[in-house]
Amino acid sequence: MSRNSVYDSIVVGAGLGGLCAAFELVRGGQKVLLLEQHNLPGGFATSFVRGRFEFEPSLHELPDMRSIREATGVVRYLQDDARLDIKFLPVPEAYRLILTDDRVNVRVPFGIDAFIDTIEQQVPGSRESVTAYMDLCGQVQAAFQYLNTNKDHPDYLKVLKEHGNFVRTASATAAEVASAIGVPPKAHDLLFAYWCYLGVPDSRLSFPIWASLLHSYISSGAVIPALRSHEISCAFVQRIEELGGEVRCNTQVRKILAGQGTVHGVQTSSGETIRATNVISNASPTLVFNSLVHPRAEVPPQALRNINARKHGFSVMVVYLGLDVDMKTLGLSDYSYFISPHMRTDRLYEELYKLDSKEIMQASVCLNAANPGCSPPGTTILSLTAGFRSEAWAQVKGHEYFRTKTALAERLIRQFEDATGADIRGHIEEMEVATPQTFARYTGAHDGIVYGYEPEPWDSIIPRVLSLDKERYLGGLDFCGGFSYRCRARRRPKGSLPGLPGEQHDEGEHTRSDPGYPCFRSPSTPSQEALQGGQCITASRREHESAGKRTSPRIACPARGLCPGRKRCRAQLQTCSSPGWNKPATLPGRPVPEHQGYDQRGARIPAVFNLLHP
Repeated sequence: MSRNSVYDSIVVGAGLGGLCAAFELVRGGQKVLLLEQHNLPGGFATSFVRGRFEFEPSLHELPDMRSIREATGVVRYLQDDARLDIKFLPVPEAYRLILTDDRVNVRVPFGIDAFIDTIEQQVPGSRESVTAYMDLCGQVQAAFQYLNTNKDHPDYLKVLKEHGNFVRTASATAAEVASAIGVPPKAHDLLFAYWCYLGVPDSRLSFPIWASLLHSYISSGAVIPALRSHEISCAFVQRIEELGGEVRCNTQVRKILAGQGTVHGVQTSSGETIRATNVISNASPTLVFNSLVHPRAEVPPQALRNINARKHGFSVMVVYLGLDVDMKTLGLSDYSYFISPHMRTDRLYEELYKLDSKEIMQASVCLNAANPGCSPPGTTILSLTAGFRSEAWAQVKGHEYFRTKTALAERLIRQFEDATGADIRGHIEEMEVATPQTFARYTGAHDGIVYGYEPEPWDSIIPRVLSLDKERYLGGLDFCGGFSYRCRARRRPKGSLPGLPGEQHDEGEHTRSDPGYPCFRSPSTPSQEALQGGQCITASRREHESAGKRTSPRIACPARGLCPGRKRCRAQLQTCSSPGWNKPATLPGRPVPEHQGYDQRGARIPAVFNLLHP
């Protein structure tokens, strides 16, 4: 294509979100240009080589795949919709959980029945509550699947009738639901290992998002691409180009050009101006509205208030190890290890702010357990991942950086050795350490954040649906990837994204779930105080969270139907018998709302959504 062409759409950033967006647009007939600042596509979905080892930087596993023929979700999309030629390998087990302070060391299998059996063996008497919890998670996932299937015209009365518990738990946290159903604390610890994939403690984690993630992994198993996640990225580029799209690497977008409330193209670091009707950014709204939109006068103040109200997620530190001995000799038998002193997620979350924390949780992967041919014979690839808030690195001086990250890497290695009994330090052939600063520099991600905004109930599913169209601040500008419509990304007509030609916006259009993919503040990123002209950004978020009481969901009692929240049933409320459809209900410790027609901010809910509000 000529470089003087005017495109229908320009996609900024070739991470997996940008690759998916470009593919959907080009197969829908649009003239698409995908721009990537790096010399390789993929963003976090890439690979790198040290010595004789090729490392996977980010992807631990993809859920929803019982077998090649029974694949669903992301895997089915990649295989059937995108028709990507990718070889997937099954992950052998869900995870091994090691809680050193609580003396827990258990291998947790895939499969709902086997999963429940394992928890019952570890926590006798937990079967009934855990079964009820997993059943509820399955109902939430089924609701997401229905909304996927009926993406254009979902029947909300059918949602209420057949997926009522999805609606009732929409504003609940994962911990509240577990408590209401009566899951014992020790069983809770075994259930919540995956929380670190979302980086939000169970007391603030949106239950529908958590339920979908947990059930999709446990019920259907997981896979990995045989040639690392970069195989997915390269396959997407090939398909985009086959369909007539254009992909340019080594092309950094410096400006998103706007005027009169709409975008009309981009300008690259070389000074080239490229015109387009629409711009879809794989970069975060934080970066776009603070650094890219030009001129600055075109940035709506509400856009800044919006990104300041949300809380950015966490980043990670990863220690990549190439070992000169096979995993059997090391005494390792599992693919995925979750290692922590305990599973009190609120405390663990607070420790994400401290580099000197004594309570680190790591999610580690022995790649050879699922992919024996990933490294030369007689060797092992092991990666140790621990979450950290970017604020934890803010006080590290430049001259202290390498010493700090090396000391943290040694602590993670020692923690893994102490928990598993494996001799790691005596067999290190290659070692690389990545921090939030590494990911920020390599991908351009704000603060090196890997999971976008935190999925709390006030900023999840239904609240995001209600505000979706109101958050399009510039005509023709939209976002893809983890920072954009995560937990709310809609299945759209082929070749269309919100605001693009070919899409009709219905007031009742709903969402689909995307349970997620997978420092130092960059000089180009303004300080948090500067984002609102010197006003502290936390103020708007506090106002957002405290502007009225949240309505509380009703929970399905495993024995006697829907609990109206007034009597005690089998989980905690022994005598509950009323379906309670016409009564307000609450979880323990939550106020019963007087009005059912208002959202969490105290604003009136449009009539079409009153049906969906508990």
